[in-house]
Amino acid sequence: MRICRYTDGEDPYFGLVDGAGEKIAQISGDPLYTKIELTGVTTTVDRVRLLAPVIPRSKVIGIGRNYAAHAQEMGAEPPKEPMMFLIPNTAVIGPDDPVVMPPQSERVDYEGEVAVVIGRMCRDVSPEEAAKSIFGYTCANDVTARDLQKSDGQWARAKGFDTFCPIGPWIETDLDLSDLRVRTRLDGETVQDGTTADMIHDVPTLISYASQAFTLLPGDVILTGTPEGIGPVQPGQRVEVEVQDIGTLANPYVRH
Repeated sequence: MRICRYTDGEDPYFGLVDGAGEKIAQISGDPLYTKIELTGVTTTVDRVRLLAPVIPRSKVIGIGRNYAAHAQEMGAEPPKEPMMFLIPNTAVIGPDDPVVMPPQSERVDYEGEVAVVIGRMCRDVSPEEAAKSIFGYTCANDVTARDLQKSDGQWARAKGFDTFCPIGPWIETDLDLSDLRVRTRLDGETVQDGTTADMIHDVPTLISYASQAFTLLPGDVILTGTPEGIGPVQPGQRVEVEVQDIGTLANPYVRH
């Protein structure tokens, strides 16, 4: 099931997207908290504006260097345990929203990833229990001010600017994440091409590890790490993150 959040110029709504990614059947309420019920209203994707499919009420959790080849290109060893960092929910934007490149940074990079959306509160869960807390998956771009990441020594500012966490275009609730292709394109040219099979720490492990540090709440998002091939973006360029069996998230970049 694909769940989107959209607007037709007025209030935002949630809807179910068909397999072709073209038609939307509106549903009532917020599917994270209420039973999914159709309202009878239908529309098409090209007639509405897709929004970020979820706005985390609490937090976005990033995972660093979760692909060995990416760790290598960063000049680092793969971490023995998941490397976590927090991103403010004010960084979240949706499909086609512009990523605003801040004046403080001279190098802003793309990082295409799979994102996990938490569906129920969990704390201290085991990897075996973790699947019960998953609502679904979506595409994400963990935008990074690379120069600030290096100069700061910690990542809150470099990854936390407003607009630095695009997610979308919708949430796929039924997905086997064991071996999905993750591709990033810069102005149509493929710059990242990996598979979730190469994750060092799988999704159940990430959820369990995070839940041992802090309570995960419905709507929280976990970014699962990026494959190798990260690189800089220039103002005016467009980045697309495509995850097999989910869809494509695209965003333009503009200078502040």
